Amino acid sequence: MTETCFHEMPDGRRIAYRLTLGEGPMMVFLPGYMSDMAGSKAAAVFDWAHRHGRACLLLDYSGCGESPGDFADGTLLRWKDEVVALIEALCPGQVVLIGSSMGGWLMLLVALALPEGRCAGLVGIAAAPDFTEWGTSEANKARLAAGEAVFEDNPYGPEPTPTHPGFWQNGQANLLLGHEIAIDAPVRLLHGQQDADVPWEIALKLAKALRSADVQVQLIKDGDHRLSRENDIALLLRTLDALVSGAA
Repeated sequence: MTETCFHEMPDGRRIAYRLTLGEGPMMVFLPGYMSDMAGSKAAAVFDWAHRHGRACLLLDYSGCGESPGDFADGTLLRWKDEVVALIEALCPGQVVLIGSSMGGWLMLLVALALPEGRCAGLVGIAAAPDFTEWGTSEANKARLAAGEAVFEDNPYGPEPTPTHPGFWQNGQANLLLGHEIAIDAPVRLLHGQQDADVPWEIALKLAKALRSADVQVQLIKDGDHRLSRENDIALLLRTLDALVSGAA
């Protein structure tokens, strides 16, 4: 079932997804902010899983990619609920959550929401928990708190990157790095030290906050935020292979 399908939420939201069945825990890829399942890392993971007989789920949050809706309505908890609903509907066994950038924050919220034992591991790629706090200037925080959307230069495309008040407020209500994160599954964090969007020190803060004793951080000295070069993708796939094989 590698073509795009849709899962309907109780309120009528339709969430686009692609699924390939196979052995081991199902890998679930969570894209970054304003990204989708057509991104290079998501596609590479899905293709690798399909070739090697591994289970994998890709999805687009509502208002992103092929999922209908208004991006301005998106929040972390809204998208978390969509991910959990798809896992409950499509993944009968354990899952390995893979989160890129904002998806790295989302994977933590999803792991915390899943029943104990469902999450076999997590892989963060430039994971960005709490970026509404450390990644937002005080001036923009004031504008967002007053209900004003903020638009900033986008280094990855011609259109500015929007931050909507609802998303920012929801993020501020779900900060994680200031206390223990009650996740005990193995965690692997990949982060480029040339990341201009998410400081690599965030990976170390996250590793410290996680309750799990099995946390590994791999820093890529010349890696940028996207970590989408051929050698970066190869590292991601090796990391996934080892984690999924160990959990099978």
